[in-house]
Amino acid sequence: MKLLTTLTIALIAAITLSGCGKSDSTPSQPQKIKIGFLVKQPEEGWFQTEWKFAQKAADENGFELIKIPVPDGEKVMNAIQSLSVQGAGGFVLCTPDPKLGPAITQKAAQLNLKFMTVDDQFLDPDGKIMANVHHLGMSPYDIGKQAGETELAEMKKRGWAMADTAVCVNTFEQLDTAHQRTEGAKASLLAGGIPPEKLFLAANKATTLDGSFNATDACLTQHPEVKHWLLVGMNDNAVLGAVRATENHNFAAADVIGVGINGTDCWAELSKPQQTGFFGSLLLSPNKHGYQTTLLIYHWLKDGTEPPMTTYIRSATFINHDNWKQAVTDNGMM
Repeated sequence: MKLLTTLTIALIAAITLSGCGKSDSTPSQPQKIKIGFLVKQPEEGWFQTEWKFAQKAADENGFELIKIPVPDGEKVMNAIQSLSVQGAGGFVLCTPDPKLGPAITQKAAQLNLKFMTVDDQFLDPDGKIMANVHHLGMSPYDIGKQAGETELAEMKKRGWAMADTAVCVNTFEQLDTAHQRTEGAKASLLAGGIPPEKLFLAANKATTLDGSFNATDACLTQHPEVKHWLLVGMNDNAVLGAVRATENHNFAAADVIGVGINGTDCWAELSKPQQTGFFGSLLLSPNKHGYQTTLLIYHWLKDGTEPPMTTYIRSATFINHDNWKQAVTDNGMM
């Protein structure tokens, strides 16, 4: 009986030890990395492309992408809180208002979320760029300069007299990216010989096609003496609205040169059988923006590799009626 009891105890101990050993040899599965991608205007082609390529990065690397539209500051704050609740480790953000930078930075720090901005940079209370926030985007000033230089080259090709030519600059000073783009365009146009008195500013009340149409319409009404127009704006829609205004004033396409910026909201215009005053656009890189920023956050979370504080892309591909389809196809955007 004593021997049986001893054997029973030994068997129980062996089973217990065996169970412990099995438990120790089966590691728990690591939690899947989750990353948010927040954009201010999800209905626009630019942001749709950013999301598409952010998803490509997620699919290739096995992390979860959470896409959230944030058209205003309240929705940004709610989205950041939601990401934390869902277990996300970080996010990419194109802010609806750069002045929200300090509040967003504080909120992310409180929730221990790593993040970086894309497209538009944060501004501090003094209106200066927050240099301590990781950012990837185009250099808006350099892109604006390229737009102005492209228009000057076409103007000279058409043989326009400087005395008969003026520039309508659609401005939107509330947004630093818009300001930098139009400032770059103005600088290159002035350097190319456009007299300062022939450069007219048209303040846009909204960053929409209608906003630029109304501002340009007023500019054209005030300057009936101008025979040829160069049109400048912060993006494709700003220039498209300006082109529609010149058509409303009966200007022929041959007397108008408008070069947009982004290259994503002008495909229908460039598909028209006849050339309009919209000469072309500078195709930026929403595909690279979406893919690269998301991948940078992923490696920051997974490997501890902190991204560069700022990454600027300083040139773009000019697209027109002849090459736009091939260009957007080459960029994986179509």
